[in-house]
Amino acid sequence: MAQHYEAVMARKNEIMKQAIGMDYSRFESGGIGFDYEAMMRDTGYALSDIRAIQSEYGVGNTPLIEMKNLTALARKYAPEGKGARILVKDESCNPSGSFKARRAATAVYHAKKMGYKGVIAATSGNYGAAVASQAAMQGLNCIIVQETYDSKGVGQPEIIEKARKCEAYGAEVIQLTVGPELFYQFLILLEETGYFNASLYTPFGIAGVETLGFELAEQTRARYGKYPDAVVCTNAGGGNLTGTARGLIAAGASETQVIAASVDLSGLHMASDGQFNKKSFTTGHTGFGMPFSIYPDRSDVPRSAARPLRYMDRYVTVTQGEVFFMTEALAQMEGLERGPAGSISLAAAFSIAREMPEDAIIVVQETEYTGAGKHIQPQLDFAGKNGIELKFGNPKDQIPGRSIIFPENPGRIQAVDVDLDRLRRSLIRTAIDAHDMKNKTIGSEDIAFLAAECRRDETYVTSVIQSLEEDRK
Repeated sequence: MAQHYEAVMARKNEIMKQAIGMDYSRFESGGIGFDYEAMMRDTGYALSDIRAIQSEYGVGNTPLIEMKNLTALARKYAPEGKGARILVKDESCNPSGSFKARRAATAVYHAKKMGYKGVIAATSGNYGAAVASQAAMQGLNCIIVQETYDSKGVGQPEIIEKARKCEAYGAEVIQLTVGPELFYQFLILLEETGYFNASLYTPFGIAGVETLGFELAEQTRARYGKYPDAVVCTNAGGGNLTGTARGLIAAGASETQVIAASVDLSGLHMASDGQFNKKSFTTGHTGFGMPFSIYPDRSDVPRSAARPLRYMDRYVTVTQGEVFFMTEALAQMEGLERGPAGSISLAAAFSIAREMPEDAIIVVQETEYTGAGKHIQPQLDFAGKNGIELKFGNPKDQIPGRSIIFPENPGRIQAVDVDLDRLRRSLIRTAIDAHDMKNKTIGSEDIAFLAAECRRDETYVTSVIQSLEEDRK
């Protein structure tokens, strides 16, 4: 079969169908929408099944730890009577050191059950290590495809560290330069090997994260007699938030506020060769969080199971300097040395806790392992070598790609709200454009789907569509 770029991309839907064993066309409704809940049910696994699978392979049941010292610090910078209790779900206790073991355990288990001889994942992050770890446990071959280097052959320390971790678990790691070749090479490998696509965005992966939301709801209620008032989720591709929120709902914590948090890297493009090494965060930043929120199906499957705008109540950003500061604070005040990516939601929670009453509970729903290139010291050293100015001051003066400003005191840590209505309007506009519906009648099924995507009613969707049509005239 032809291997040039256009030919492979033309076969992508058929390749994906063979590599996942799921016929996505069964869920389509003919226009913009599809039956999301039917797709999620098609995994064939109940939440109890997934918990049993994860338990068998050492995943889940991670501790929920109260951050007494950080809570006390937040209260010093909060108005009288404010300063919610901050809790952290320590997902670094999973076998591969992050919550993504939950996704991987489910996906690899299903691959083995369906008779696949191996699994492939395209990821530069913790998910690669999680898939490699679970493949080793469950006796499958594993290939991880990474976007590692710029065109000069310079790779980010964090990504290189993760490659070593994947190789330690016995996986084959294929490293590429930044650009469209990642997805192209991924498709070729799936077709050549016949391995399972252990994508982050399949229903199996998202269902695996539901146990995280369910657990933290159970643990909080058992210890404090109530569900969390708020849960903060680091947001990149949206699967972390989607799965956690669905788990909270399944546990009965439907009133818990679900807050997304991303590092503000506005002005930097996630696929830019020249900007690739100008950012100190490989995930959890706005370069992923924003585009995946407004167009979830930009992922490596026909329909993504990660639909964050369906579930988020609030979306905030924090700066790189604030996150590095909170990573140090977590280590030096609570004795937990963890990776910076997991501290994105901690930085947001430290700010938001100061808005909430003292008897409220806010949960940071994950941590990650740290070490070697994932530690903040090599990351900041790498930033300095790439011409990034490092200093203390007001983090809001930071210019992504040019400076990292650490807060001169903890009171400077201040999460900034994202306009959710703007994201919802962008989602509707993008869906209409992506499905070539600008000059077609958008039916009631599509309007109902978009309403669910936005967590708004159908009247809202109709009014946005009308305003978009007027803008085009």
